[in-house]
Amino acid sequence: MNLKQLSELLGLSQTTVSRALNGYPEVNQATRERVLKAVKETGYRPNKAAQRLATGKAGSIGLVMPTETGHYSDVHFGEFLSGLGEAAVRHDFHFVIMPADPQDEIGALRRLAASGNVDALFLAYMRTNDPRLAMLKSLPIPFLVHGRSLGSEPDYPYLDVDNEQAFHDAAKLLLQLGHKRIALINGPEHLDFAIRRRMGLATALCDKGLMLGPEHMHHSIMTDEHGQLAMERFLRLPERPTGVLCSSTVLALGAVRAINQAGLKLGEDISLIAHDDVLPLLRPENFSVPLTTTRSSLRAAGSRIAERLIGSLQQKADMPEQELWKAELIVRASTGPALA
Repeated sequence: MNLKQLSELLGLSQTTVSRALNGYPEVNQATRERVLKAVKETGYRPNKAAQRLATGKAGSIGLVMPTETGHYSDVHFGEFLSGLGEAAVRHDFHFVIMPADPQDEIGALRRLAASGNVDALFLAYMRTNDPRLAMLKSLPIPFLVHGRSLGSEPDYPYLDVDNEQAFHDAAKLLLQLGHKRIALINGPEHLDFAIRRRMGLATALCDKGLMLGPEHMHHSIMTDEHGQLAMERFLRLPERPTGVLCSSTVLALGAVRAINQAGLKLGEDISLIAHDDVLPLLRPENFSVPLTTTRSSLRAAGSRIAERLIGSLQQKADMPEQELWKAELIVRASTGPALA
């Protein structure tokens, strides 16, 4: 089934069918619905090259992925991309990934925007006073940020999790259970989400007249190996922490391993709360001691970002400019009262 055959089947001109498929406002709703129904029934798929020539649109979302020798693959980013891809497929969009040297992200974003291969960009791994924001605002195509940037005016479109509140709530639970020495196994310290999670814990401790000391903090890429190394260091302290917050279930996997190897019982000798990105292969309820978590799905975030970007390209009026999701605190067996 090609465009000519579809137009003959409907008794419409090829121009009308094409405009209906591409969202032109001059096509009335009844005609648009009739065309979309025929597309679904016949399995027609538009020629992307012809569609691009007709509309000037690529039908693609773009992102820059920093990569270099020794760069770790990130299961969290993979889960986010899965959500992005699911939404793109629903709307017959592609997404284009441009690998780039980490020192040339701004240049790579400019080149990708200028290539004509994408209609919109999204940005991740936000930092304090992120210089990429000003550059994106200067481009003639829409963009969306996953996260936020401390120190920057919040005048850009974003979707973020309230990381500060999530870790404040998690710390508050441990404090209510009598814990006073609470440690943090966090992501890279220059990333915005890690900064906000540290702030949430520090504020909760301060409310009780306590402090988050440097000996109780660890920042690294979020792998199980780094989670184990951090927990082993905490357990060697003269006064080890009785409660620990982890920025990922991946970090928690290593932390729990260190706790077990030390002969300690999770939820009794030491309590642990992890942030759960809802990774399908690492469910907190399947740990030997089910983990208490702050829960927010990365896949759902990826899907929502794609829906918002595509919606903005289709000029849908109901798309918000900014969203801040609240994480859900789910209490399981890895948290218990502090030992006297």
